[in-house]
Amino acid sequence: MRTPSLQYLYLQKPVTIVIIIAAIAVLPFIGLGSFSTKGEPREASVAVSMLQTGNWILPHAYADEFAYKPPLYHWLVAIFSLPQGYVSEFTARLPSALAYILLAGFTLLFFGERTKFQEAFIAVLLLITCFEIHRAGLAARVDMLSSMLTVLSLYALYRWEEHRELKGIPLSISILLGCSILSKGPVGVVLPLFAFGVYLLIMKKYSLLILCKTLLYVGISSLFIPLLWYVAAWKQGGDNFMSIMLAENFGRFLHIDNPALAYDLGHRNGVWYHPVMLLAGFIPWTLLALFSLGGIRYRMPQGRIPDLVRNAWAQIRSLEKVKLFSLVAAVCILIFYSIPTSKRSVYLMPAYPFVALLLADYLLRIASCRKVLYRIFAGFLACIAFIFYIVIGAAMSGRLDIFGFAQKYCSLNASSQNEIAALSQGLATPGCLALVILFTGLAALISVLYHICKKNNLKLLYAAIALTLAINFAIDGIIMRSIQNGVSAKSFADQITQHYPLNDTNTFVVNDLREYGNLYGLNFYMKNILRNFETAQPYDGYFLVAERDANKVTTRYAADYTFSPLASSTWISDAKGRIFLYRFEKK
Repeated sequence: MRTPSLQYLYLQKPVTIVIIIAAIAVLPFIGLGSFSTKGEPREASVAVSMLQTGNWILPHAYADEFAYKPPLYHWLVAIFSLPQGYVSEFTARLPSALAYILLAGFTLLFFGERTKFQEAFIAVLLLITCFEIHRAGLAARVDMLSSMLTVLSLYALYRWEEHRELKGIPLSISILLGCSILSKGPVGVVLPLFAFGVYLLIMKKYSLLILCKTLLYVGISSLFIPLLWYVAAWKQGGDNFMSIMLAENFGRFLHIDNPALAYDLGHRNGVWYHPVMLLAGFIPWTLLALFSLGGIRYRMPQGRIPDLVRNAWAQIRSLEKVKLFSLVAAVCILIFYSIPTSKRSVYLMPAYPFVALLLADYLLRIASCRKVLYRIFAGFLACIAFIFYIVIGAAMSGRLDIFGFAQKYCSLNASSQNEIAALSQGLATPGCLALVILFTGLAALISVLYHICKKNNLKLLYAAIALTLAINFAIDGIIMRSIQNGVSAKSFADQITQHYPLNDTNTFVVNDLREYGNLYGLNFYMKNILRNFETAQPYDGYFLVAERDANKVTTRYAADYTFSPLASSTWISDAKGRIFLYRFEKK
């Protein structure tokens, strides 16, 4: 009897099928939407500058602003862009997408060798379909690449202890940690060694002296490659580079604000921010875990507190080795990033593969004893998906005006109004891809409804994962594509470059993030031609400014310059309003 293709791939080529799923989840969508945030074009513009100037160490990307972040991500973007000669949305996001795919493949290899294979396989599917990791795999940001390298470094450290008992540092560990530093900074080596060191302490297999020597030697061995860049960057950027580098890497962590910086370190959040963001980042799978809590019968533990603590500690230490490592790594990452006042949800991404394994273990345990729970969750997910697809289908067919509905029944700020208007316009003109995505989603929805009527909870979980993947397709290929293209600076950049003789000698902006907003999206689509008005002090030329800063800037320089308005854009997301183009001349 011939084995079905999917079953054969699952049994004989599981890594292949995971890589295929991960590739399908991101690669078709990374080139669809234009840049509509500040972060993506800011990173992409660094690669543009590398290709334009040949400076791959410390290029200037926006109005004389040098790229102070480690350059591994930008190097990859520039290399991927070399064949076509320019940086596009696809090549700018490609390193993140490839990191997402590699993370999925290596996670299955690592966990699949050390725990039940089905558990490892489900953990990887949860990982690549959860909100935070999937979103990062589609973004031109350093976070996905740095997270992948951090996680792979932890995997390599675990294998080293497992197979060689800390003898002879493998070259792969030094390379992975060195690349991790080149993607995110010193945290790329400090965080993995911190988590690995705590794991070794809990094992009590090695003396404290051996442990300290091991961490020291590994840390030193990982510094050789990144030090080459840091020294070269310091030679180019001097004390200004060192000041920003120290503020970014140590000022954020130690709560030290540097008044010499031209911007605020930002992202200040409270101590509960990261636990909440971790729960939100694993949506929809945290919902299934939370649903299960309602059926738990709680019993107050009996005995003295010291005895209870000892028993809990003994249970933790008795975990399977890989699960103990996963628990330690996840907790250490959470604690590490809870120390600085600067907190962002993407900082926790290195913890996601380890949390995914623990979550998969929990979901498989409740699959056999709480069969109704899976049906409740699957029914809830199916209802959400049904409403979602009905709304999209109605908007595509012209039966529903999303923008008109939102205006009538919702209180919206300017940002939401313009994004919904862009979405409404995009849905009104669907292409073939949108129809394929819609039918794929309906097929996944029917599969979930079919398996709800059956008794196999495991198949129902796989059907729910497929439906989540299909919903992600719709969000990426229809929703986000429409919004990003509708509120991007791309069309305005094309408009003004066609009608006015703008170049890198006559086009200026202000660059002071403590007072004004920077136009990173416009700068990318105008190929890095924007220059610093305050530094250059030009006689005449063209001036671009966000609407919210226009009056402040023109008033500030009114005594020395005359500004004549030439053009204005529609609402642009990263400028939080319109952008004005002026012709200026010195009085």
